[in-house]
Amino acid sequence: MRADPSDQARLLDLQALDTRIQQIAHAKRTLPQAAELAQVAAVVEQLRRRAGAETGTLEDLRTELRRVEADVEVVATRLARDNSRLQSTASAKDAQGLEHEIASLGRRQSDLEDMQLGVMERLEQQEGVLAGIETERAALAERQAALAAARDEAVGALDAEAADVAARREALVAALPEDLVALYETQRARYGIGAALLRRGVSGGSNVALTGSDLAAIRSTPADVVVLDPESGCILVRTEESGI
Repeated sequence: MRADPSDQARLLDLQALDTRIQQIAHAKRTLPQAAELAQVAAVVEQLRRRAGAETGTLEDLRTELRRVEADVEVVATRLARDNSRLQSTASAKDAQGLEHEIASLGRRQSDLEDMQLGVMERLEQQEGVLAGIETERAALAERQAALAAARDEAVGALDAEAADVAARREALVAALPEDLVALYETQRARYGIGAALLRRGVSGGSNVALTGSDLAAIRSTPADVVVLDPESGCILVRTEESGI
């Protein structure tokens, strides 16, 4: 294939644009904000599960407290009843029995009140645990919002640059011979790079120095004949930097 050397040289600009498009796509896939968002989301999920377990513990304590309070109320009612009966009985035997029961109920009431106080303290501690988890979750939610905003801003900037690069690429392709562009696209699809500069005998496509025989063949090839890199398969663009 023949193409004006200046058109061949412009393939380097086209390759640079294509390289930048690939870099932008990679940058979008590997945004640091996205990676941190995934990490934060994992922590949020852990906190959600922990909050569920701790909420279950809290509900168990509330149930236990209601049970102890009910027992305290029953004992208090029985004490009030026995004290009333003691005040009104005329039987020494009955009075003795009531006094014994009142003493027993008093001990039971004291034990229950101690239990009640203990459960209330545990309940307060558990509420503190859940409050701490909610504080962590609120802080993480703020961090997620900030990261999402930063990610969206970065994506917007990359998308804007991608649109600009694509427009410049379209204009450049329109200014180049169709057959040259077609060859460039074919080689780029096959080998990952469409065109590279031959600089001082080293191919920019493979970063390998060409052999003496390859360089001799290229030297004997007219400037308007398109040559391919024997190593990478891309179009080799020859300029004054080529050293041939």
